[in-house]
Amino acid sequence: MSPAQPASATLSLPSRRNDQAGTATPAAAPSYSATGSAVDSNQLLRGQKAVDIMHNGSTYRLQATRLGKLILTK
Repeated sequence: MSPAQPASATLSLPSRRNDQAGTATPAAAPSYSATGSAVDSNQLLRGQKAVDIMHNGSTYRLQATRLGKLILTK
């Protein structure tokens, strides 16, 4: 961080696009699921760091990292 920058980080707002009438409209929100339903990772992990998932006869392992990311391995 340079001395000229404030101590708090500046967040940028979502980009806006102009429609044909010339008025600004908010950018579309990202879609997270084609069906509109999602499962919270806490429901899958239930307090554990990893869980095994059976899918099409194979076992996959879903694990949470210390940084809060998810890793899925076969």
